[in-house]
Amino acid sequence: MFKPNYENKISDIPYIKKEFDKNLSKCTLCPRNCKVNRLKGETGFCKVAYKPFVASFGPHFGEEKCLVGQFGSGTIFYSSCNLKCIFCQNYDISILNQGQEISFEDLAKISLYLQDLNCHNINLVTPSHQAHTIPYLIWEGFFQGLKLPIVYNTSGYDGLNTLKLLDGLINIYMPDFKTLNEDFAKKYLNAPDYPEVIKKTIKEMHRQVGDLKLDENGIAYEGLLVRHLVMPNFIEDSFKILEFLAKEVSPNTAVNIMGQYFPYYLAKKDNKINRRPTIYEIEKVKEYAYKLGLRVIE
Repeated sequence: MFKPNYENKISDIPYIKKEFDKNLSKCTLCPRNCKVNRLKGETGFCKVAYKPFVASFGPHFGEEKCLVGQFGSGTIFYSSCNLKCIFCQNYDISILNQGQEISFEDLAKISLYLQDLNCHNINLVTPSHQAHTIPYLIWEGFFQGLKLPIVYNTSGYDGLNTLKLLDGLINIYMPDFKTLNEDFAKKYLNAPDYPEVIKKTIKEMHRQVGDLKLDENGIAYEGLLVRHLVMPNFIEDSFKILEFLAKEVSPNTAVNIMGQYFPYYLAKKDNKINRRPTIYEIEKVKEYAYKLGLRVIE
């Protein structure tokens, strides 16, 4: 019978919350290291203070099959982001910061509501800059019956120390591995250090949860699941990402090669990425993943 990782970490959560608060007093939660005092309402790059800032929540059926199952993935979309990708399809949330501040208690209630709807997991979308809310969610939720796996659905631009504080609280890490190209990261993500950051965070995530594991019904309950969005004109970058996963993380890494890129937001103004990837580009990336022996899923 499935038991969430955090069941064994409940007694540690008061300490974890204190450590997060220390980090937030001079914020080093993510690689931006803004050093603002979010406990006192100051905001940095992400424009989010202390309390949870949420855009929407509900069962989601557009995720990977192993997360959706029959009843959907219980998504909670955090507002804002610590990246500013010029092609973001959710720019109204990530850049325009649509959403509202709620209490920590309400965040836990949302997770319990999603559980009552029979969702298969609690899927925290864009949590990097609000990772401190996760121990509160688990602490409040656990004592009211929360028992679903927690999915950390991230861009991959995470603080290494933040991930270490979350060790044992997260069941499934699902980073979007965007690029290993520094010029791409600088121009399109507003984060030139993204390639170096994500190489470290992916390894840390895998250290914590290992390869992806499914139950008898094909539903994921633990492990690393990497997403990679194929970009037009950048399949050589895709190949390097897949090689990194196979050689430096695990040859059995679960990876979803996504071909749904569309030039949203400001991307339509850039000649390099102002079109969708071709079928040829998408298939070449998938073929290479199979060639490397990676575990390709949808």
